[in-house]
Amino acid sequence: MTHPAISATGLRKSYGDKVVLDGIDLHVPAGTVFSLLGPNGAGKTTTVNILSTLTGADAGTATVAGADLAGDPDGVRSVIGLTGQFSAVDNLLTGEENLFLMADLHHLPRRAGRRRAAELLDRFDLADVAKKTPATFSGGMRRKLDLAMTLIGDPKVIFLDEPTTGLDPRSRRTMWQIIRDLVSSGVTIFLTTQYLEEADQLADRIAVLDGGRVVAEGTPDELKRLVPGGHMQLRFPDSGSLRRATHVLQVSTSDEDALALRVPTDGTLTALRAVLDRLDAEAVTVDSLTVHTPDLDDVFLSLTGHRTEETKELAR
Repeated sequence: MTHPAISATGLRKSYGDKVVLDGIDLHVPAGTVFSLLGPNGAGKTTTVNILSTLTGADAGTATVAGADLAGDPDGVRSVIGLTGQFSAVDNLLTGEENLFLMADLHHLPRRAGRRRAAELLDRFDLADVAKKTPATFSGGMRRKLDLAMTLIGDPKVIFLDEPTTGLDPRSRRTMWQIIRDLVSSGVTIFLTTQYLEEADQLADRIAVLDGGRVVAEGTPDELKRLVPGGHMQLRFPDSGSLRRATHVLQVSTSDEDALALRVPTDGTLTALRAVLDRLDAEAVTVDSLTVHTPDLDDVFLSLTGHRTEETKELAR
């Protein structure tokens, strides 16, 4: 039986009178991307800090890649990598010197460390700037170097705490592809982000954290179905078909000009089939069908009462 990459039960953490984590449970299968979403102050970074042994929990238990967080913190550290919100890159060292330093900290033999650094510089398209200091790098290049430093130790689980904050769209998509490639090689990614598109694109499962508690968890599609507003739009070849469909389905949100009918649905295949079966039984012809579901920003707003930072930026 294989261990889950991360398993946590009842994690709690307070700072003085402020409860940051109020008993959260997490289960992350190996070789997947698990995304933790939440507004500022929800406890995302605290969760990462606890699971990566940077701070202790007040209560609860957890294992990471089979190593017990409280009983074997060194075992946890040996199998994880962490890329935080702020780059750990040293601006006084060159790109390759930053990697050499990490190799030394991981006690890799000199030759193996140099070879590993060269492989990572090539993998992240940084070989041409290996001899330059990160002060000359773009934001995207710095984040790639930061992640390359995390990978020196060949971790099984990587914690990425808002890894694309501040990156331009092109650099963000480059980072997404790097994450996908890591997962395809068997690495587990624990991702915190305020970019809903990022979670939607990358995550196999998402947990929404608010007020120190997990308020919802599921696949992106499962979370979207939690929010009202999903519907299918049916188009018909003529007004007669539209009128018969309106009568059969007993809905009134029809558009005579567009020969279209809007039907509330949760977006599941069962619900779609039920509507089509009812129309087929009455010999009503449908020209086309499109399904509209709420997006993750709707989910985030519904569950936490907040818009995301990404949406706020777009609204400015």
